[in-house]
Amino acid sequence: VAMAATRNVMRAVRVFQFGGPEVLKLQSDVLVPIPKENQVLIKVHACGVNPVETYIRAGTYARKPALPYTPGSDVAGVIESVGEHVTAFKKGDRVFTLETVSGGYAEYAVAAANRVFPLPDKLDFRQGAAIGVPYFTAYRALFQKGCAKAGESVLVHGASGGVGLAACQIARACGLKVLGTAGTEEGMNVILRNGAHQAFNHRDPNYTERIKACTGPGGVDIIIEMLSNINLDADLQLLSYAGRVMVVGCRGRIEINPRDTMSKESSIIGVSLFLATEEERHECATAILDGIEAGWLKPVVGLEYPLEKVAKAHEDIICSSGARGKMVLLL
Repeated sequence: VAMAATRNVMRAVRVFQFGGPEVLKLQSDVLVPIPKENQVLIKVHACGVNPVETYIRAGTYARKPALPYTPGSDVAGVIESVGEHVTAFKKGDRVFTLETVSGGYAEYAVAAANRVFPLPDKLDFRQGAAIGVPYFTAYRALFQKGCAKAGESVLVHGASGGVGLAACQIARACGLKVLGTAGTEEGMNVILRNGAHQAFNHRDPNYTERIKACTGPGGVDIIIEMLSNINLDADLQLLSYAGRVMVVGCRGRIEINPRDTMSKESSIIGVSLFLATEEERHECATAILDGIEAGWLKPVVGLEYPLEKVAKAHEDIICSSGARGKMVLLL
């Protein structure tokens, strides 16, 4: 009886109040969730860490979950059990998720079956945890909101992180000219290995001039922007006629001159995966699964942390200098 009782609890990270990384509490007595109809229970092997999870934890994001909650959406693992009406998956299937119902920073997570996808054997669980939010966001930014076309140029600003590398791989596979920025030599090399035709160090005071020299007077058609509170003003100078900046990330306010958009009829477009329709999510999923099958979609895993070090992961994803792939928690 004691063994049966212990099997019903798990380790999971819980947030009881909004605040800094220290509010992330690892508990070992959290009840294992039970999948309802059209849901599955996943034994989690790895979970991705995304910048948005730090904003939600801090209480500064537009969406605030009810407290207490477990963060985490990008899970990779094995199906443990399925709820009623689930026919697409069975116990033992390798899967990755786009989002979870119960939270991914845990040994087990419940997810809606239509947010779960098969994880091919060619990718390990760490890579599986690096697919969800980064690749869906990158595809949405490029095509559903940015209307990217083969032959156009794209600048991925902050290209060495999870979303950035996803954008480089997708854009290259779809026939765009890909430029990327990173803050370290190592980051630039990672970008070049993952789809970028050229890489620039955004710590170089003259890097925007180098980009202009590369694109010529025409400018760049699309900019995928991870840190718009720093770069947006400069981005507007780099755009082509009818160019567009896709705002994927922002950590504060910035002052710009709207006249800069008038001179080129350029656009600043916000991107939020949370607002995608069912049809849009399906379109993203199809493209991503096709990319895995074709072999060009290869998630790059960066820093790895055990669940005990989750606060350090949240600190590092915001404060560390120069990302090199997707940050993951290992269980």
